[in-house]
Amino acid sequence: MSDLVRYSVTSNIAEIMLDRPPVNALSMDLIDALLAALSKAREDEAVRAVVIGSAHKVFCAGLDLDIVRGKPGIETKKFLERLYFALNDTQYRMGKPTIAAVDGAVRAGGMTIAISCDMIIAGGACTFGYPEIDVGLIPAIHFVQLPRLVGKHQAFGPLFLGEPFDAATAFRMGLLSEIVPKGTALERAREIARKLAAKSPIVMKIGRDAFMRAVDADFRRSVENAAESFALVATTEDCQEGLNAFVEKRTPNYRGR
Repeated sequence: MSDLVRYSVTSNIAEIMLDRPPVNALSMDLIDALLAALSKAREDEAVRAVVIGSAHKVFCAGLDLDIVRGKPGIETKKFLERLYFALNDTQYRMGKPTIAAVDGAVRAGGMTIAISCDMIIAGGACTFGYPEIDVGLIPAIHFVQLPRLVGKHQAFGPLFLGEPFDAATAFRMGLLSEIVPKGTALERAREIARKLAAKSPIVMKIGRDAFMRAVDADFRRSVENAAESFALVATTEDCQEGLNAFVEKRTPNYRGR
């Protein structure tokens, strides 16, 4: 197992902790490590539920900008195929419940990971957000995910303003399963996982498979469209200007091309 995730199994519960300090910025290697850990949990008959969390104070700050900055769109699309398609396909076929335990900041690609799970348990001090628009990118998959979860009018503001929002707002929107006191999300996720693990594994698998089919209609086609749009944006001059301005800590000078 990669040193970018910590994987353990206790009492039929697999725990996958993201471990790319300081903020678990998403690289190709980290995504591949997460996918490998999820596949390992899926194939282990002793595992009946999965918890995904962080080994650090931040759950995930989103994309490592080096993946996009100064790179051709084809490289960006390769990464998106792992983050969007492979993660969705792996979660779709898990056959056992997955729970995201989040404390601290959850941004961009971190939202993708959390939302891919069946439940999200959040510490009360969590903040969430889609900052892509402020660095010349778009939160592509979330054009598909967020409106499905919270509706068009609740989704548009967070996606296009890029402003962070707190756990209470996320819960009110319908993004979260539960809010718990700061620092207790992992323990609450474990508690729920133990209850789920006590159910019949075959009934859980059949039921979850049916649930995933019911909520997944046309999802992949929509994600493919979103990935194409993200890759196209990554080729624009404004995207590179936004990324460079963020790294250089200055205001971007967008020119509309």
